[in-house]
Amino acid sequence: MEYEYMRALCQRFFVEPDTVLQKEIEESWRRLSDRVSREDQKRILGLVDLQAALLEESTLASFVAGFQVALGIASELKPYSFARDEELRAEERRDGYGKA
Repeated sequence: MEYEYMRALCQRFFVEPDTVLQKEIEESWRRLSDRVSREDQKRILGLVDLQAALLEESTLASFVAGFQVALGIASELKPYSFARDEELRAEERRDGYGKA
């Protein structure tokens, strides 16, 4: 999937995850790395890298889907005009006064 513009928008609105969770992950990694061999550490890091790539792609896909839904909703709405809204309110007030 090539969504360079959407990727840029997603990065623009991205909020960093909770730092407490990030620290917990790092601490867990330190405890685990003390217990496993170098070869197993490389395998685990490879899995973590794959998981991060998958998370990035699913985050982008989710952002694109949300953007498309919002775009669809916006296209179904009539364009809003403040001036037209004011005219309608003035007409309603005028018509309301005439009926009394």
